[in-house]
This record gives sequence, C-alpha cells and structure tokens, in this order.
Amino acid sequence: MFTSPLPWYIAGPLIGLMVPILLIIGNKSFGISSSLRHICASCFPANISFFKYDWKKEIWNLFFVAGIILGGFIAAMYMSNPNPIEISESMQKTFAQYGITDFSGLVPNQIFNWNELLTFKGLSMMILGGFLVGFGTRYAGGCTSGHSIMGLSTLQWPSLIATICFMIGGFISAWFIVPFILN
Repeated sequence: MFTSPLPWYIAGPLIGLMVPILLIIGNKSFGISSSLRHICASCFPANISFFKYDWKKEIWNLFFVAGIILGGFIAAMYMSNPNPIEISESMQKTFAQYGITDFSGLVPNQIFNWNELLTFKGLSMMILGGFLVGFGTRYAGGCTSGHSIMGLSTLQWPSLIATICFMIGGFISAWFIVPFILN
C-alpha cells in the first residue's frame, strides 16, 4: 500500500486537512519557509532586526519540519517503489531531445548528479536558483505551501496574487527557461 504514491484524491485532502487542524489546535499557520527564519534566529543570533523576535514561540514549526525530513527519509528507505518511474511516451520523447533517457530514479540522472553539479553551469544554476527561490519567498512573504494551501484556504487576497504569480513563473520556467538551460 505504501510503496506507490497516494492518489491525488487522497493526498490532496490530507494536505488540505492540515489547515483546519493547525488552526483549531493552536491558531498556527501552515508553511515551511518561516522555519528557515526560526533556524537562523536560533542558531545565528546576530544584530539583524529580522531575526530579533521570540523564535521559541514558533518552535512547533521546527518540529513540523523535522517530521517532514524524518518522514521523507523513512519513505525513501523503507517504502520506495522498486519499479521505474512511469513517464508518458510524449514526455520521454521530449526529454530524449535534450539527451535525458535515464528515468530509473526520482530525478533524471543525466542532469542531477555530482559531475553536473560541479561544473560552472551546475554551480551557477544552483546558486542563482537558490537566490531566486530565497528572494522570491521573502519578497512574497511566504512560500508556495504557505500561500497556496494556507493563504487561499483562509481567503487571503495577497495569497491569491502570490499563487497566480507562482503559477505564471512555473509555466514560464517549464516552457522557456528549462528548455534553454537543457540545450
């Protein structure tokens, strides 16, 4: 039962139920990006106003993230599907145009490996990508999970705008930026 992905009609409602559970249990917001702020505030106490707050009140969020990491580790070690990832024929043809043919792991080995990472292109993409994700998360006031799951369910107008922008950015990346990078 646990060696294949849960169907969307089970996984989606389970994720969606986190919103009312967190609100009912302790008036907490679902989101992951704030946990990085808590980690920085607790581990690197500097004279930066952004990190000067009582992070101990939000320690539950760090346990939440630790649970996500532990759950991911357990799932990868003990519940992995031994079968290759199923990808449609049309997608395989599209990937083959870029030289990607190995779908034995969760991500294509031709682009996600140490040899690729340690090239100038790989390092620059990781650094630029990390900066853009970090800057965008801070600029938007939260991450995709916080805005798209928690913000939309609580009818927050800024979260709707942020989610629309996330989707537009994803479409632009998928259709224009990724093909440019893979060429």
